[in-house]
Amino acid sequence: MWLMTTVGFFSVVEKPWDRDAGTLTVRSRVRADLDTLRSKYLPELGEIQEDPQADYRYRAQVPRDAFSQAAARLAADIDYDNFKNEIARQQGKARASLYGEVWTVLNRLQSGKAG
Repeated sequence: MWLMTTVGFFSVVEKPWDRDAGTLTVRSRVRADLDTLRSKYLPELGEIQEDPQADYRYRAQVPRDAFSQAAARLAADIDYDNFKNEIARQQGKARASLYGEVWTVLNRLQSGKAG
């Protein structure tokens, strides 16, 4: 699952080692995104690991139930009418511009221009 939120961009997956442990792996390209997620929504997030060679440089495990509850709180906190504008306000214009590029690419799904 990809999550683009006002606190950061995350890829959340169940790695083979997560199955038996009842955890999920939360990955990010920016460490500060995981730090903010932990401080605002997910104090249960485990130690952040860094691997400069990985597709997502930063990752941490979290109990599955804790992540589900944090995702619900993220949704409950939505109080803006334009996501890209809120990103610009909270994370700056540079991050909003990157999210806008993703929006543009995904708009091809709607316009029928996606292969």
